[in-house]
Amino acid sequence: MASGSTRPTSRDVAQAARVSQASVSLVLGDKWRGRVSAATAERVRAAARDLGYRPNLAARNLRLGRTRTVLLVVPALTTEFFAGVYTGAARLAARHGFGVVLYPSPEGIGPARDPFASAQAALDGVIASSMAADALTAIRGDQLPLVMLDSDPAGSLGAATVNLDIADGVRQAAAHLLGLGHRRFLHLAADIASWTFAVRARELAAGLGAVPGTSLRTVRAPLSIDGALAAAESALAPGGDRPTAVVCDDDKLAAGVYKAARRLGLRVPDDLSVTGLDDLALATALDPELTTVRLDAELFGERGMQALLAVLEGREPQGGDIPVQLVVRGSTAPPGSL
Repeated sequence: MASGSTRPTSRDVAQAARVSQASVSLVLGDKWRGRVSAATAERVRAAARDLGYRPNLAARNLRLGRTRTVLLVVPALTTEFFAGVYTGAARLAARHGFGVVLYPSPEGIGPARDPFASAQAALDGVIASSMAADALTAIRGDQLPLVMLDSDPAGSLGAATVNLDIADGVRQAAAHLLGLGHRRFLHLAADIASWTFAVRARELAAGLGAVPGTSLRTVRAPLSIDGALAAAESALAPGGDRPTAVVCDDDKLAAGVYKAARRLGLRVPDDLSVTGLDDLALATALDPELTTVRLDAELFGERGMQALLAVLEGREPQGGDIPVQLVVRGSTAPPGSL
């Protein structure tokens, strides 16, 4: 073990683990698989921990020509879902010696201004969530690797696209409500022009349209509780065939529906079933607790980071959408007598 205040070196680790410095570099650079044994890799990691060894990232980055910094572009910093995306991405990045800079698009959805004097000089890659691909031109430049989250794979300019299986989540919610006997539906849609919300509208219309006797009305609302309250209060006002079920694009919209129902003297779920999408902490704070589609935000961010690392290393990113799950709680029931 190194003594005094001398910082331990890779040579010290190699001597302690009884391996070559090249093996130490492979293990600590997470490139050991297929080159050294798992037992050797564990011995190197144990030696590094015992010695308190930390690799000189600055020197390594100069050799590699990399900054080991990734930009994660999200619509907002105050959204619980995107906090989870960041957590997942940053956790995996740290295991590979990368840092993640979080950057919100100033307008939420729309063009993001370049936060650096020269993004190409300051970043190794970009992960962009819920953004139009052409809004990222200034950040991506001509050569910066880009991974898109929650985006149309057919129209993405990114080197890879990672999606949650939103379409299946909507199908699960629709099948649940149809199975309960609902036939009159209101879709409270987020008033945002993006691929993910277009998928929700398309899948809901297709799923309900396949069952005879169903009706579907779509009302758009800002993605906020107050915006949903105003839109839902108008849509659920007495007169005509009031819907018995409301499918919301987001849990915050569902919370607005709860408030509108209370103002109109409607009970959830006796008079009105409500579903959301996200499974935010808000879903279990509502009374009754909200039936919603659970999206694993941290896994989403992790998969996005995995895809970018694969692109940077010249590997094929993992394919397939991330599964989602309907969580049935107290906000849905068979339709009442309305």
